[in-house]
Formats: sequence, structure tokens, C-alpha cells
Amino acid sequence: MRIGIAQLNPIVGDLTGNLALAIDAYEQLIGQGVDLIIYPELFLCGYPPRDLLLKENFVHELGNKLEEFAHSTGPVPAIIGFVQKSTLTTKKSFFNAAAWCVEGKIEQVFHKRLLPTYDVFDEARYFVPGNRNSQIFYKGQKIAISICEDIWNFEQSEYDTDPLEKIAQENPDLLINLSASPWHMGKNSLREKLLHRVAKKCECPVAYVNAVGGNDELVFDGASMVVDKNGSVLTRCPSFKEEIRVYELGEQTESAYTVPHEIESLRLALGLGVQDYALKSGFSKCLIGLSGGIDSAVTAAIAVDALGKENVTGISLPSSISSQHSRDDAQELAENLGIEFHTLSIQNIVDTVQGELKPLFQDLPPDVTEENIQARSRGLLLMAVSNKLGALLLTTGNKSELAVGYCTLYGDMCGGLAVISDVPKTQVFSLARHINKNGILIPENTIEKPPSAELRPDQQDSDSLPEYEILDAILHAYVEQGKSIFTIVESGFEEETVRKIIRLVDLNEHKRYQSAPGLKTTPLAFGMGRRIPIVQKYSN
Repeated sequence: MRIGIAQLNPIVGDLTGNLALAIDAYEQLIGQGVDLIIYPELFLCGYPPRDLLLKENFVHELGNKLEEFAHSTGPVPAIIGFVQKSTLTTKKSFFNAAAWCVEGKIEQVFHKRLLPTYDVFDEARYFVPGNRNSQIFYKGQKIAISICEDIWNFEQSEYDTDPLEKIAQENPDLLINLSASPWHMGKNSLREKLLHRVAKKCECPVAYVNAVGGNDELVFDGASMVVDKNGSVLTRCPSFKEEIRVYELGEQTESAYTVPHEIESLRLALGLGVQDYALKSGFSKCLIGLSGGIDSAVTAAIAVDALGKENVTGISLPSSISSQHSRDDAQELAENLGIEFHTLSIQNIVDTVQGELKPLFQDLPPDVTEENIQARSRGLLLMAVSNKLGALLLTTGNKSELAVGYCTLYGDMCGGLAVISDVPKTQVFSLARHINKNGILIPENTIEKPPSAELRPDQQDSDSLPEYEILDAILHAYVEQGKSIFTIVESGFEEETVRKIIRLVDLNEHKRYQSAPGLKTTPLAFGMGRRIPIVQKYSN
């Protein structure tokens, strides 16, 4: 059996555009002599559709598009993800479904059985679990159909039922899994181990087809694959790009394509996230405030990869406190990247604001207020340029800063997308060195100099924070692993430092609620996957 894999990049809610993509892929694969074509989970509406499902006509119109797709099919069947209205309850609910379309009609529909409600997933808000037969006979073979999470309950206890157990008992000849599985660091190896176990349990090959592309905070990496009954990879689609692939089931030649290593995957994921967030939102250009620091440098390099150097503008916004080396580093970066570059001084704005505030502040000593005036002056100018030029402003703060509030509301937090807000500072350094592996793009001085916000003379991040290796380790334990103060201290960190960092994390929840959406790159990112109350008193 020749399987056609349609690893495509849909746009959430673009029912007409996604239908056109599906039909085009079907025609291309038919031309290559396939016997069966597989699309990702919820492909026709894009994943995740969220509250679009609650709009009056959305699911109805989606059903019409599915009918159009089915009508375009010939004798070669295609299985495609969509949303089906449930008639099981009186309330407004749906099935996460897949349709087997052939000879101009929808021959059979399959329903997702396990509905994830952890991390970024909230499927129980919209869907009801399916319970119908998950098999179809085709070309003399028994084919089992599953949708994403249905195979992720292997040897786990998060659900009361295990669809995979039932599938294995029915002895299929092939298991198909339609997925929209978002990427994060470590996901590639986790997914491959899972498919290895699934194939071994079901004793049959597994064809796994995953979505690709960026949708808001989520980046889908594709990396679709077919594994044999022993779990060995037979063919693999590339990561972070669309691919139409044909695989002859039974061939034993492994694909020459290999998964990029982790830091390269991070670079590709961020680039795809920026590209799709911008282009799917109607932006062709982006804007970045270049401080001469490593965060804005990495963000700019990623933006150039995503949108092309001709569509990226960098602006230096010095004040009287800004060092000459920072100004020079910003200009050198722009020259290395080949992007448009401008310098706009904020000093007159800062002086004017401070002059207006002087009668009100009287003789109060300078503090963080004056520092924030500088950051907010930069935000004012950057947003003005963004509005006038129609360029998406990218914010440049990293996860470490966002965690402890080392950022200014309505200042450096201004913008439409927080590119590296889920990348810890230590990893930003690794990413910068990786970007430079084939030649210097990010100035060496930017990487080697001590990090500084430069909001007061001779300021360094280490004046307010522990070294980033220590900070990131504490944040990983507290934010991502949910460890207590006691557990973190027991692991070897000074209690005073741990308590200070945790207090800063808790105090700055309000900032994160107001931050631009950020691209998810870790198992637990700030944003929709982490729901901590702003007003709360628990700290342990």
C-alpha cells in the first residue's frame, strides 16, 4: 500500500484556504500513484480552533467544506480531520473527528476518544469523547484510526479508558494517527519513543501524520513518520516545513532525513513561529528595538530567518546612560544581518517627562520610576514606528526576565509577539553561539559582555539577580516542575536566594498577564498553559 502523507500548514479558521490546500495535496498525491492519503488532526479548521467552535455558523460551514472535499475525491480514499456536531447531548458540543472520504462521499467518520485538558489543551471545553468503532477494511487490510491523544495514554493513568488497548486486541494490520502535536524542547525523542511502544503493543506499522506551522503561541513541527511493527522508523518528513511524502508500506529502507539537534530545532521553531504569526496575521514586515544586548540580537537574527532581511528594521534608542559599545554593537549587528537600521534618541523625551513630573515628585529620591521612564520612552517610539509603517513589533525579553519581572510594562514589553519569552537566558546564549556557527552575525562583544538593562549608570543584571545559571535552575524547578521552596533548597541552593526568586515570580504574575503572546518552546510556558491567579497568597 502506497501511503500519501500530507504534512501541511493550515490557518485556523481559514476554511476555504485549508480546503484548497487539501484538494491540491490530494491531486498531487494521486498523480504519484498512492493508495491512501492522510491529513493531520482537525486540518480543515486548523488546530486549535478554540471558541471559534462556539460561533453560530462555524461548524456548519466546516461541514460544508468537508462535503466539498469529499466530492473532490475519487477511488483513492483520504482521511482528514474536521469537527462534527454531536447529537449525544442537548448542549452545544462536538466531536474531534476524522472522515474517510472516497468516491465523492464521506464513507465513515471516526471520533477522538481521549480529550486532553492539561498544559495548553482544553478539549473537554468543546468536545465529547467518541466511542464508535475505530476500524475500517481497505485493500484486504484492517486499518485502525486514532487521533493524536488516543495513543498518548500508553501505560499512564490520566484517563479511565485506553483506546490503544482495544486497538491492540483487534489485531490491525496498520494503525493511523492524525495529530496536531505542538513542539517543545525534547518532544522529538518523546514522540519517537511513544510510537515505538505503540507499534510494539499493536504489532503493526504506525503511520503518524502531524500538522506543521505556527498558530498563536504554538508551533507544530510536523516530523510525520511511518514506523514498522517493531517501532523502527521507516520514513520521516522534515521538521518545521510542509512536505508531501509517499511511502510504500513494507519498504525497509529508512529515510535519510534526520531530526535536527535540539538547539537547531529551537532556532527553526522560533523562525517558523515568527513567520506564521506575522504572515497569518497580515504582516509582511517586523520591527525590533536593538539595545546592543544578546536578547534583541537573537530576536533580530530569528526575524531575518523568518521574514527576510529586507523585511526587518532595527532601531537603536539610546539615552545618555547608554554605553557607546552598546550603540556600536547594535549597529554592527544590523550591518551583519543586512537589515535597515535607524537611531532615535530618547533623551529629549526622558528629560521632558521628568521635567513635567518634577513638581509632583518634588524631592523624592530617584528610583526604578526614572528607569522605567526610559523603557517607556522607547516603547512609545517603537509603537509609533510600528503603527506608521505597519510593521509587527517584536518584543525581546527572555523567560528568565519575564519570570522575575525584570521588564517594564508599556516599555520593553510593548509589541505584538514575544519571540523568546519561553527561552531561558542561559539558552539564549547557546542560541546566539549556534547562530554564529557559520560566521559572525551576532557581535562577539554582545555575547561576551555582562548582561545589562542600561537603565542606570554601570548597571548589570547581576546587581539585582543571581547569575543566570543559578536563576534558570531555580526557575526551572519552581515554574516548570512545580517544586516547593523546601525541595529546591534541599537540592543545593541558598534559601535566601530561592525565597527571593520565588517571591519575584509570584509578585509579577500581573505583568505576564499583560505581555504579548510568546512562542512555546518548553514543556511549560507562561501563558495559556500556566494559570496562576494574579491575586493569591500561597507561596511555598
